[in-house]
Amino acid sequence: MAQLRELKKQQTRQAITHAATVLFMERGFEGTTISDVAEAAGVSKMTVTNYFPRKEDLFFDMHEEVVTGPARAVAARRADESALDAVRRDYLAAVERHDPLLGWTRPGFTRVIDDSPVLRARLRELFDHQEQALSVVIAEATGEEPDAFTPRHAAAQLGTVLRLLFAEAQRRVRRGAAEDEVFALLDATARAAFARLEPSLAGYAVRTAEFGDAPVPSGEGG
Repeated sequence: MAQLRELKKQQTRQAITHAATVLFMERGFEGTTISDVAEAAGVSKMTVTNYFPRKEDLFFDMHEEVVTGPARAVAARRADESALDAVRRDYLAAVERHDPLLGWTRPGFTRVIDDSPVLRARLRELFDHQEQALSVVIAEATGEEPDAFTPRHAAAQLGTVLRLLFAEAQRRVRRGAAEDEVFALLDATARAAFARLEPSLAGYAVRTAEFGDAPVPSGEGG
């Protein structure tokens, strides 16, 4: 019974996000209302807001994965693996599977972002939260205070690379680059960018065999 309820929730969520995506592409973000989405998905407005309290997250419906993904990679890093190694390995694996969360989108999706100050602000906010989640996990991994400078600095360096890689993918999409071309570029660019962090982060937050997983913030805490 519980599995059936969960399946129903997933189906409802997918129906909402599909309807929202179609409308955003047709009308733009500001030109689409929550009521429009609810009507197109065949659900109530309250149902939409229960799943997506913020209209922006109807567009960035995978925001939780964007925010917590790198932090989870650090928390689950292998023995003798640093935070840098974990984030790099996780990113390159995502490149190999052509994960759209790295910035590969349809040109129309990118245009909606470009045309909406609200979405551009939300995207910046998501990367800020991603960096904060990284900082918390790195602090836990090194036994430092959550607000200590060093874990925040490390997270800022890693977060900047991830943010710039996303922006580069979007830039290539705007230019009409093919999917394989974008991911080949991301692979080469990411390898070079992470290598530049080696002098400062290569030996930082290295996991020892006896060290347990660090908890990962679930969401977008400040």
